[in-house]
Amino acid sequence: MDQINALKEKGNKALAEDKYEEAIASYTEAINLDEKNHVLYSNRSAAYSKAGKYDLALKDAEKTVSLNPSWVKGYSRLGAAYTGLQKYHEAFKAYADGLKYDPNNAALIQGQNEIREAVLAQLLNQTPMDIDPQSPPSYSTTKTTNNKPTDTNKKEANVENLTEEEKKKLEAKNAKEAGNAAYKKKDFENALIHYNKALEIDPTDITFHNNIAAVYFEQKDYDKCIKECEKGIEVGRENRADYKLISKAFARIGNAYRKMENWKMAKTYYEKSMAEHRTPEVKTLLSEAEKLIKEQERKAYIDPVKAEEEKEKGNELFKKGDYSTAVKHYSEAIKRNPDDPKLYSNRAACYTKLAAFDLGLKDCDKCIELDSKFIKGYIRKGKILQGMQAPTKASSAYQKALEIDPNNAEALEGYRACSMGYYKNPQEVWKNAMSDPEIQQILKDPAMRLILEQMQSDPNAVQEHLKNPAIADKIMKLLGSGIIEIH
Repeated sequence: MDQINALKEKGNKALAEDKYEEAIASYTEAINLDEKNHVLYSNRSAAYSKAGKYDLALKDAEKTVSLNPSWVKGYSRLGAAYTGLQKYHEAFKAYADGLKYDPNNAALIQGQNEIREAVLAQLLNQTPMDIDPQSPPSYSTTKTTNNKPTDTNKKEANVENLTEEEKKKLEAKNAKEAGNAAYKKKDFENALIHYNKALEIDPTDITFHNNIAAVYFEQKDYDKCIKECEKGIEVGRENRADYKLISKAFARIGNAYRKMENWKMAKTYYEKSMAEHRTPEVKTLLSEAEKLIKEQERKAYIDPVKAEEEKEKGNELFKKGDYSTAVKHYSEAIKRNPDDPKLYSNRAACYTKLAAFDLGLKDCDKCIELDSKFIKGYIRKGKILQGMQAPTKASSAYQKALEIDPNNAEALEGYRACSMGYYKNPQEVWKNAMSDPEIQQILKDPAMRLILEQMQSDPNAVQEHLKNPAIADKIMKLLGSGIIEIH
């Protein structure tokens, strides 16, 4: 499920950035893992629609509705796909079917309104029509001698029945559609011409500003994109535009700042977009921006010189026995230089003195992760594990230190101390060893049991078995735990 969600979020992010093919690929991969997930089909349908692949969008929308007939977004996807195919009758019906489940759904109502506008546009242009909405526009015809209206008479009659405002909006819409066609072909210069014409005809529609901004975004002219979106938002506010359109403009500004790697401004505008209308796509982009801001702030804070100053303060306080305050200075030093293993080692020493063994152990592991040859990290770990009454694990840590430096006095002393504990209390040795899952697994292995039996009857067999790295590692663990001894 985590993999499916990750793929879905990846698709959502790509879709928000208008990377349709990438989004489709991610949704498809997720669908292959969960073929009954109606949301995935819905999202892929949206991506197909935006890519202009309406036949595939329709197929996914139909699958969405079949999997979850009461989920209204499926009908919205269905209507969008049919609209893209210019099958307005089917689109109108799809929206109507969705409204049976949610009569006040804004997306479905808006979809029906757009179809009515499209029908008016077709009447004006005399293109084939395939719709019978609830309230179609009325028009009269002039009969000819063969009782059929001529195309010219039809067009004149249609235009005569439209108000001047409707004519203006239709003309603007036609210009926008021409811009969309050019945009899909990546003919951005002509797309701009058509979108600007639409805006000139109807300067009250935020959509045209959003379209122009989309072109600037594709042309990587992000400053112009931002300015156009700002104009659109202002126009949208003045004319009470749908909050989703305003949200989209804010999101596009966020995307522009994201491309410019100005993460703080991107975050600001993603938040503004979410305040207007929440979508998974923008939520994903906002989360990413927040992570990148934190990472930038972390990197900006790094200063090795100040880290060294804080470390020295910590060292002085450690010598005085003020371990709590020393921890604060070592912690500040780590923030200033998070890749220095010595700082974690020093803080681990403080935690050991404060008996905060879990925190000390975590610091030792980080220290070793940063430098696997840093011997003091293993020694600190050994001491902490001794304090935690885990001599088996402590012995292993000291062994790691001795692999780096066989003559290290602290490591030898720690290893001997663990061994002395074994000899003093065999029952405690066995109890501690058997609480270790790794030791239990080794002793349960039939092959290892045969080897151990062989070693008992033939001590020289040990040398042969130690030549096998995997077996040698297991034998060393058993030796370190005190379960077996070699004399």
